[in-house]
Amino acid sequence: MSPRERHHTRLSGVPDGAPMVFAHGFGCDQSMWRFVAPAFEDDHRVVLFDHAGSGRAHPSAYDAGRHASLEGYALDVTDLLDDLGLGPAVFVGHSVSAMIGMLAATRRPDLFDRLVLVGPSPRYIDDDDDGYRGGFSAEEIDGLLATMDSNYLGWSELLAPVIVGNPDRPELGAELTAAFCRTDPEPARRFARTTFLSDNRADLAAVRTPSLVVQCRHDAIAPVEVGRYVHEHLPGSRLALIDAVGHCPNLSAPDALVGAMRDYLRP
Repeated sequence: MSPRERHHTRLSGVPDGAPMVFAHGFGCDQSMWRFVAPAFEDDHRVVLFDHAGSGRAHPSAYDAGRHASLEGYALDVTDLLDDLGLGPAVFVGHSVSAMIGMLAATRRPDLFDRLVLVGPSPRYIDDDDDGYRGGFSAEEIDGLLATMDSNYLGWSELLAPVIVGNPDRPELGAELTAAFCRTDPEPARRFARTTFLSDNRADLAAVRTPSLVVQCRHDAIAPVEVGRYVHEHLPGSRLALIDAVGHCPNLSAPDALVGAMRDYLRP
């Protein structure tokens, strides 16, 4: 089975257009881009896929050893781009996929034209030794993972609205809860540990692909100071602070996200 088949890959847009690859965050699938990706179909070859263990990816795509680190997911991305043979692509990564795309671009810079990093976080846990603020204490992350291990469905219902924000739009939290609940709990638990316990701060300096950091003004998962940290430590990056609430502007503020992307990608 080819990478494109394993990852339930869908292509749309202009066949000979500049390739643009959208990668979803933890617990989600490619449907999370349905308000954003179509905006680029008139002038891009748009690629949507599901990470191993997520969405409609084939069960054989997930390997506990390979996917014990974000490097395994990054290798999936480069394998997929090699399989598609589309040439240097704009990679749009949401949340943990921002770090996955960054690692993939470091590994294979020839496959990437630019990176759009939506709500990136190189480390979710605060580091008192150097004053880094990731948004969570180690105890909070341990508690989050323990709750997930003991009651995955309850964890999903509790955390999804926090991730999305926008309490006045409960349908968004309900949608993310449903996405979590569609995900196989065992790979999801492992992906959560890989996501929330990773520390990719030292990897930022190695990236040579031009990048846009898209940061929401109010984000409980990746606060503004995290977006600024990524921008300040990522060579050749630009920061776009959008007037949006929550960690999922692809759902809650797609027009603002599309606007920031178009401003960055404009020749």
